[in-house]
Amino acid sequence: MLIYKIFRTVEWQDLRRTGETAGAPIDLADGYVHFSTAAQAAETAAKHFAGAEGLFLIAVDAEAAGDALKWEKSRNDDLFPHLYRKLSMEDVVWAQPLPLKGGAHQFPPGLEDASR
Repeated sequence: MLIYKIFRTVEWQDLRRTGETAGAPIDLADGYVHFSTAAQAAETAAKHFAGAEGLFLIAVDAEAAGDALKWEKSRNDDLFPHLYRKLSMEDVVWAQPLPLKGGAHQFPPGLEDASR
């Protein structure tokens, strides 16, 4: 199962440059890297990145994250994946721009659940 992280361009560039990251400012504050499932990603984008341009959607294999990945209740009491270690470039399965069109972020094909 793939899980997804939304990064601003500078955060994605930092991960690519250094090879690992403790995450975005919210991740640093909370002590873990926040992820979403495909079904949760669009709501995450709308809630935390409304109107933001220059975003990237990062996909990570949940099983490969191992025991450091915990599923915890969050928004609407849904279970969200939280990574309790640094995210490394080795964790990244793929990354794609998340363009803004007509005020909504355009998710890549295959993430139909995320576009609801």
